[in-house]
Amino acid sequence: MRGRGAVVGLAALVWAVAALAQDQGGQGSLVPDLAPQETLPRPSAPRDVEPLASEAETEAQSTTEAVEAGDTPGAPVDVSPAEQVVAGLSSDSVAITASFDGSDILIYGAIKRETPIPSGPPLQVIVTVEAPSTAVTVWRKARRLGIWMNTESVRVAAAPNFYAVASTAPLDSILLPEWDARYRISIPLALRAFAGTEEVDNIVPFTQALMRLREEHDLYRLDEAGVHLIDQTLFRADVSLPANLIEGAYKTRIFLLRDGQVMDVFVAPINVRKVGLERWLYRLAFDQPFLYGLMSLAVAIGAGWGASALFRRLRRG
Repeated sequence: MRGRGAVVGLAALVWAVAALAQDQGGQGSLVPDLAPQETLPRPSAPRDVEPLASEAETEAQSTTEAVEAGDTPGAPVDVSPAEQVVAGLSSDSVAITASFDGSDILIYGAIKRETPIPSGPPLQVIVTVEAPSTAVTVWRKARRLGIWMNTESVRVAAAPNFYAVASTAPLDSILLPEWDARYRISIPLALRAFAGTEEVDNIVPFTQALMRLREEHDLYRLDEAGVHLIDQTLFRADVSLPANLIEGAYKTRIFLLRDGQVMDVFVAPINVRKVGLERWLYRLAFDQPFLYGLMSLAVAIGAGWGASALFRRLRRG
């Protein structure tokens, strides 16, 4: 009897535990979920894997390979001319003093080649010396009511104060117009940036008048036999600077030409500066004009009084 009672009690206990587990299922099981989980693959043994290059690294690598192969698309090719100018100046500075009456500049040089002299048209050389450009207004005078007066005008915004051109031959025979327009070698093309042309039908007479006036003052020069070329290798040119120069950085250009085309260009500066008493008076006139005017007036009064005293003494004697 005791054995049956124990079996019945054990069965009742199992039934109670099962009922309690069913009641707790709706609120969240207190028993851990024992359902089989997804099995992750076991990582394999490590191996050497080359990392993928970034887009920038790939592009840089391809560009480097292209450069090494000499086939970079769109890259400018630096091709040196077959003939180059190697030149020098006898002086790269000019000092304007109170007794300055002009200066001479010797421009000399040679043609550097890696190959023999090419066949075909002979070599030509053009040398230009250009002063700083300033604005100039050219007026045309006309007779109005019996009086000569300024009527029409053309303003040249950039006209060099001094411009000299020397060449081995006439410019028309050694320089093509398109290359002249590109480098502005001839004297007419050195004048540029015209203003006020809407009031004038033709600006050619104005530019011709400006060039004529400056040629008369020895400021514009054209010497079509001023460059001496020896064996198409050595050259020299003598350029005379007038006494009425202005201060500034002058520019010397040497053009090497074949068949009317510019093959190479050499540029060298020339510094023109006032020195001594000339520079002191120049700076005084611009920096302190009132004091300069008083000093000029005092000099004029002293000179007049001295001349008057001298003539009185000569009359008495």
